[in-house]
Amino acid sequence: MQTTVIITGASSGFGYQTALKTAEKGMRVIATMRNMDKAEVFETEEIPGHIRENIDVWPLDVTEDASLEKFKQHLNRLERVDVLVNNAGFAIGGFLEQVPLESYRRQFETNLFGVIAVTQSVLPMMRQHRRGKIINVSSISGRIGFPGLSPYVASKHALEGLTESLRFEVKPFGIDVSLIEPGSYETNIWGSGMELPKSAYDPESPYAFYVKALWRALNREAHGDPVKVADLLTKLASPSTANKLRYPIGPGVRMNLFLKKVLPWFLLERTVLKKLLG
Repeated sequence: MQTTVIITGASSGFGYQTALKTAEKGMRVIATMRNMDKAEVFETEEIPGHIRENIDVWPLDVTEDASLEKFKQHLNRLERVDVLVNNAGFAIGGFLEQVPLESYRRQFETNLFGVIAVTQSVLPMMRQHRRGKIINVSSISGRIGFPGLSPYVASKHALEGLTESLRFEVKPFGIDVSLIEPGSYETNIWGSGMELPKSAYDPESPYAFYVKALWRALNREAHGDPVKVADLLTKLASPSTANKLRYPIGPGVRMNLFLKKVLPWFLLERTVLKKLLG
């Protein structure tokens, strides 16, 4: 039986690449996206026909009740859902003092509450069939806090805790829940996709020197190929793979996690600040 995979945020980045990779493996892919004008990314002749025919594009804004309700109605067309990849997300940067509280709320609406809403929609089908996989796309930022990114970091830390609890809850029903924890990859989330408060561009801001250092660090680190993350997600979507809880991936990610585990906080703090500020 053909494996059915639902991927949120599939118009670009990890979601787009994973949709192509899983479809190439013969899986039926439901690629969801907020802006259906971007659905044309799957219609190009550069994508072989046998891949395109395995991809259906559905509208889904994970933050809107009406969109989520239509998504639930569309789910009734499916006999089963084998894999859910919660990939939709974005990043808000800036320093806590200068980021409006409403921006934190919007960050959590997508990166945490959106995951909850979509998962609640799909879980009954998985539970009924007593099998399934839920893969939440987190980040190294879900394990390590970084300056100037606290809205994003906080949302990913929350996602990590949510996923741990959910894995315990649904394991008895034959459902595996996992986390992918990428480092900085060449996706638009760290470039044009990052949202910053106006204060971040103010040369008179007390944090101006810090903003420059942060952007230098992000541009220096964001060099991984997102296809590698898509390859891992595709492997985990396979019915033959037994998934564990966490999958850190990316240049330097495992080393950073190791250093956080073994170094006293004051040494870790000194190292990070020296790397950023010299």
